Amino acid sequence: MSRTITIDPITRIEGHLRIDVEVENYAVSNAWASCTMWRGIETILRGRDPRDAWMFTQRFCGVCTTVHAMASVRAVEDALKLPIPANAQYIRNLILIAHALHDHIVHFYQLSALDWVDILEIPKADPAAASKLAESLSPWTRNSRNELKAAQDKVKAVAASGQLGIFQNGYWGHPAMRLSPEVNLLAFAHYVQALEYQRKALQVVGMLGSKTPHIQNLVVGGVANAIDLDNQSALGIDKLEQIRVLLAEVSDFINQVYLIDVCAVAAMYPEWFKIGSGVTNYLAVPDLPLDSNAGAYDLPGGVIMRGDIAGMQPFKTASDPVFRESVTEDVTHAYYQGEKPLRPWEGETEPQFTGWDGEKKYSWVKSPRYKGQPMQVGPLAQVLVGYAQGHPPTKKYANLALGQVSAIAKVNATPALMHSTLGRHAARAIRAAMLAELADKHWQLLVDNIAKGDLTVHNQPVFPFGEVEGVGTHEAPRGTLSHWIVIKGGKIANYQAVVPSTWNASPRDESGAHGPYEASLLHTPLARPEEPLEVLRTVHSFDPCMACACHTFDPSGRQIARVKVL
Repeated sequence: MSRTITIDPITRIEGHLRIDVEVENYAVSNAWASCTMWRGIETILRGRDPRDAWMFTQRFCGVCTTVHAMASVRAVEDALKLPIPANAQYIRNLILIAHALHDHIVHFYQLSALDWVDILEIPKADPAAASKLAESLSPWTRNSRNELKAAQDKVKAVAASGQLGIFQNGYWGHPAMRLSPEVNLLAFAHYVQALEYQRKALQVVGMLGSKTPHIQNLVVGGVANAIDLDNQSALGIDKLEQIRVLLAEVSDFINQVYLIDVCAVAAMYPEWFKIGSGVTNYLAVPDLPLDSNAGAYDLPGGVIMRGDIAGMQPFKTASDPVFRESVTEDVTHAYYQGEKPLRPWEGETEPQFTGWDGEKKYSWVKSPRYKGQPMQVGPLAQVLVGYAQGHPPTKKYANLALGQVSAIAKVNATPALMHSTLGRHAARAIRAAMLAELADKHWQLLVDNIAKGDLTVHNQPVFPFGEVEGVGTHEAPRGTLSHWIVIKGGKIANYQAVVPSTWNASPRDESGAHGPYEASLLHTPLARPEEPLEVLRTVHSFDPCMACACHTFDPSGRQIARVKVL
């Protein structure tokens, strides 16, 4: 006998997501992912100056602001074939790296860790034993007995008050939770410490971007950062050294805490390397350009189909012609008008809200497809694509993580295990370690270029009178992001954003193929269907961002739906 469970809203994500699963014999037999919100930026942009688009698009979301700003200016620059000064590339790259480091730390600790960590087991822990365990895994100096005891006392005080606050509705005591009290304590202590180190990463974004969220330093053609080594108000020696120190501190946390914690949790839940696979087609784009013309990159891109890592097809550039011609969006099961998949340049976003119907339309997210196929994007895609290409930083940190898991779990962990819920978490930690190393490299590239006497940060754009098209891509924290722009007579004629959570949260397409969220939930075992912790584990592993993923509202202002906020 089957039953349907609705989780609405999914919490500890950005935006509004509903998940429906059909459960049969204590396992998920069917699933639906529904975005329950909408926005209107694409419609607002029509007729505007392309140079202003980035200021609007970073309002897609309150979390992913920087990535949309960057993809937007890149889209305009691609349409104009406009090169970017080397200094601007390095400054942009440092902003993107710092933003991603912040995002990855927050995702694991603040948004996902409580799916695996039982807060109410912490009072039972022995801080001395927890400290000894931590010291056997990492040289991190903040794993002392006293620091762990202080973290434990915080939990005890909250539990004794009877008011658990943000921890109130966790599935504590769930049979799928099985970390020891000491490991739970370690994870919580690092949860608290993570708040400090993600802040340090955001300080870098704010110093280079003028503020965060919603950076202010971008312009089409480069950046607005003034470089003057003798002026404290500009980007000079003092500020550059502050940035280097902050990035080094974040790097230590990632390598000595985050990466170790993910490996330890993975080793203690080895069965989760067999759960949550779903769509094994992977898509990633090259990023972190190394020169003005973006002819070389520090992060590789490519496509893997049906999990065949050996058959990976690389992308040479961030706007590879094959990528540009292969992306379409399907609206068969989304709340929009339309009958056939369209390339984003021809994309239409005309709402047609009908109410939730699992057989018809049930989400404000479209269904992006690559050559007609659903694709999983995100750190897992990037790590697998990089590993297949022999990308040195990817192989270095992937092998390190797999070795840690093997040592702790006493198993032979291979890249094949990455097609899973835990694989996504491992890949995100691997990517964070890679980016932390690359942050130092790009900081040095910027300093060395300035030392040569090059202070250029901007090239002036020139808009043709006719029609041009452009694509701006970025391998964002949640995966492949692309902004597609049509410029006519110097104004925006069409604009579409195909974002990571649109790929991953997509509903079924015209052929009935599930998107990655839905496919990953199939066959997931549930110990207590009335407490679907296992569903949350897999959904959270994607790091959903639904504000980015949904599209638009009726531009005429006609009411489509009314939402009552309690």
